[in-house]
Amino acid sequence: MDLEKLIDPESIAPALRASSKKQMLQELANRVAERNALDARSLFDALMERERLGATAMGRGVAIPHARMPGVDRMTAYFARLEKPVDYDAPDGLPVDLVMMLLAPENAGADHLRALARVSRLLRDEGRCAKLRSTSDPAAHYALLVEDLASSNAA
Repeated sequence: MDLEKLIDPESIAPALRASSKKQMLQELANRVAERNALDARSLFDALMERERLGATAMGRGVAIPHARMPGVDRMTAYFARLEKPVDYDAPDGLPVDLVMMLLAPENAGADHLRALARVSRLLRDEGRCAKLRSTSDPAAHYALLVEDLASSNAA
């Protein structure tokens, strides 16, 4: 699954301010809901419900919060680099500063899992994460996110 199909240059927050996981999820829900004509509270509740099942932090400062929602017609993503890392109950205990939120239609099934796997592969690349952390330019973030994994691994 190509990330260009999930994210656009306007779906990037290069320096998101949040003092907690809950505040960060609320801010992301507000932004994504506005861009997709959704109810922000319902999206926030869906994200929190997923977090109650287990934190979506991967470790090394990365989290992939995600939710399925009725009324969503396609998979979409929103990326944020936090100004200051927040505690996220990560398996390695490290706070999170890179977040890729995924929103899927209620019946997305395998597409949702493929998108999660793709984003997970992308954000396990330590070099790419270092570059994402080193810039606050949304165009640079977008380029780093949609860059083909195969070409970056060959380099």
